[in-house]
Amino acid sequence: MELARSFEMLPPKVVFQGDPHPKTPGVVDYLEGMNLDSRWLLGGVVKAFLLAGGRAERLKPLSLSCPKCLVPIDGVPLLGIWLDRCARTGITEVLLNISHHADQVESYLERRGGLPVVRLVVEAAPHGTAGTVSLNRGFVKGEESFWVLYADNLTNVSLARMLRSHRQHNGLLTMGLFHAPVPQAAGIAELASDGRIVSFVEKPKEPRSDLANAGLYVARSKLLDELPLPFDGILDFGLHILPSLVGRMHGYVIDAFHIDIGTPTALAEASAAWALVKRSKGQVS
Repeated sequence: MELARSFEMLPPKVVFQGDPHPKTPGVVDYLEGMNLDSRWLLGGVVKAFLLAGGRAERLKPLSLSCPKCLVPIDGVPLLGIWLDRCARTGITEVLLNISHHADQVESYLERRGGLPVVRLVVEAAPHGTAGTVSLNRGFVKGEESFWVLYADNLTNVSLARMLRSHRQHNGLLTMGLFHAPVPQAAGIAELASDGRIVSFVEKPKEPRSDLANAGLYVARSKLLDELPLPFDGILDFGLHILPSLVGRMHGYVIDAFHIDIGTPTALAEASAAWALVKRSKGQVS
């Protein structure tokens, strides 16, 4: 069975904000033509929001000339690392949002080709992590579950293992969690013995654990009912959505390499560490 389809073969290359139901014949015909067995073989959850809409203020001056999702990690664009991980997990279609340097991202996607198919959403201004998902909910219409991945993190987490954990409960969402060195700077969750998240606070002054939101979610379609539309300004998962889901979502603790590349120092450290991860064959799928 031929699974690969190139970015160039599936117009339009850019889906602008405000067109939540773009007509993309190549994508639609290919995905709707797959039978249920094929979707199961691909992992069952075949669509992902890959969120890269921030302006990367902390990464200046590098972000003045390069989008954060294209910064090189040991010589490979961060976006390429994410798309490769998605493909290995069976994700066939990604919605990628950006708010600046769109021409560079489009050019990269044209050169890259292959799966997953990428729908590029160019936002005039950032809408927040939950805002982009809410505005583009038509992308996952008819899906039982879907991924939400923050593209400004670098990780070798096994998405396949996280998906298996998600299938063991009926909650709205499974949140990837990692042990944060500075919990006060992150969204912090507490877990019950059955894996349910029983509290979630964004940047708490007095953290009750060190388990931090890793920006990795597998969500069931009912999550969309929790996202307002329309909304004003920024709609953020950590600030506006996740606290209201306490008791209805589960946590998956990551036992893998995971780092936010938000600053030039963090980027340099991540790139050096990633080279060691690759040499130790730590790039799990």
